[in-house]
Amino acid sequence: MFGHLQDFLLDGPARIRVVSEDITRKLPNTASFEERVFARFDAMGAGFEAVEARFDAMEARFEGRFIAIDARLDKINGRFDGIDNRLNGIDNRVKALEARALDTKPIWERALAEIVQVKIGVENLNRKIDVLNQDLLQVRADQRRIEQRMDNPESKLQ
Repeated sequence: MFGHLQDFLLDGPARIRVVSEDITRKLPNTASFEERVFARFDAMGAGFEAVEARFDAMEARFEGRFIAIDARLDKINGRFDGIDNRLNGIDNRVKALEARALDTKPIWERALAEIVQVKIGVENLNRKIDVLNQDLLQVRADQRRIEQRMDNPESKLQ
């Protein structure tokens, strides 16, 4: 149906192509159709094998990398397990300390009550010492006045 194309020039810049009806012309390849199809299949098969070989090489590289990544992740998981164990140990210690703190709570409450009583006693003692100081100062002042009067008996006579 479509064979050789020919170009014809018109009076302008447009071209018209006409297809000749020479469909019986021989092609330069003398191989049969089946041979050419099988040769093409062989070429495609070789191309597929080359692509498959490249994929195999890439898969081997990635597999090595994935193994290395898995090893690293295993190490990280081991570290996290160690950290988790340490945190569990700390948690157990804190629980034990909290339990002991609850056991010693009544002791601390009694100690605090005794400290408050001692503080009240010290405040009372301070007040008494202040009164004693005032009395002592008054006694000394009186004593000084008496000593001055005794040192100057004439001043009293006049």
